[in-house]
Amino acid sequence: MERRSFLMQVGMGTLAGSAVIAGPVLAKANPAASSKVASVVHDISKLQRVKVDLVAPPMIHAHEQAVGSMPSVIEFRMTVQEKKIVIDDKGTTMQAMTFDGSMPGPTMVVHQGDYVELTLVNPATNVMPHNIDFHAATGALGGAKLTNVNPGEQVTLRFKADRSGVFVYHCAPEGTVAWHVVSGMSGTIMVLPREGLKDAQGKPLHYDRAYTIGEFDLYIPKDEKGNYKNYDTAAASYADTVEVMQTLTPTHVVFNGKVGALTGENALQAKVGETVLFIHSQANRDTRPHLIGGHGDWVWELGKFDNPPLKGLETWFVPGGSAGAALYTFKQPGIYAYLNHNLIESFLLGAAGHVKVEGKWNDDLMKQVKAPGPIAKA
Repeated sequence: MERRSFLMQVGMGTLAGSAVIAGPVLAKANPAASSKVASVVHDISKLQRVKVDLVAPPMIHAHEQAVGSMPSVIEFRMTVQEKKIVIDDKGTTMQAMTFDGSMPGPTMVVHQGDYVELTLVNPATNVMPHNIDFHAATGALGGAKLTNVNPGEQVTLRFKADRSGVFVYHCAPEGTVAWHVVSGMSGTIMVLPREGLKDAQGKPLHYDRAYTIGEFDLYIPKDEKGNYKNYDTAAASYADTVEVMQTLTPTHVVFNGKVGALTGENALQAKVGETVLFIHSQANRDTRPHLIGGHGDWVWELGKFDNPPLKGLETWFVPGGSAGAALYTFKQPGIYAYLNHNLIESFLLGAAGHVKVEGKWNDDLMKQVKAPGPIAKA
């Protein structure tokens, strides 16, 4: 099917290792400082410009956890990639649409009051029009109305990050938003308070590593024999994929684009004594992150840092269309399972990963008192 006829059919004919974390958290400051900075109107021409090179998840680009009062213009550039990917160890394929080639797209980090300036590129080799909706932005459908780009075009959007937290961004073309999202087009932006993260009493919190986990529900069509179908283009897969989507029953639920993407050699890394920030996004369905063998020491379930974090959670809830954040300081070495605690979705559909932690075992926290053996009389 030609691109023009396909776009007309779907109502779019006129549209087109660990992160390096720099610097400790600053001393306690006025809790309203970030909000005050965000409310000030600045002469953008006089602000410092910072160009950031994005990295593929689960890593996050180097950033300061706390900064001074003067905002900056943070420049990002992302390129839309439409490509076929393999989503499991059985060779099942999907025609994915992605930001910068990864699922999820790269995580952007700024501070409250900064200006986000994104250049979105849609290469001529692509077939579909694309745009971007930032849940952190105000106006124009999160920027979607101002970023529609056809193949062979690019657009630059600037918005003020006036509220802190972790937020989803996703593609939102008129008429096919859901299809683009479940085909891979979502990611996360983290807007840190200028003074850094704080606990419920306002005491500074710091992380040694930060990872981003993007959870996706996928809908892969099957043929009459029950085998997953393979398509040469995204347009060719559209009708069949939407039919599966309408069942509201995903065939796969995965972290970072593939079953096993964060397991084995690709496991997240940490050391005993390190505090890790886990950012978890789901642009479409609810999820329940859980760290087997660990906890959420400090958790922003709804992802907004102006709200005090919850403490000591076993499982936390991230509503569809949002991102959550959790801090945990590892106390024991070993392999931890990080998963969606809907166990059907994690163990049968793929929503699980590993964290490999190095260090010395603490017998006081846990010890096998007696090895398995024959049953003895009580």
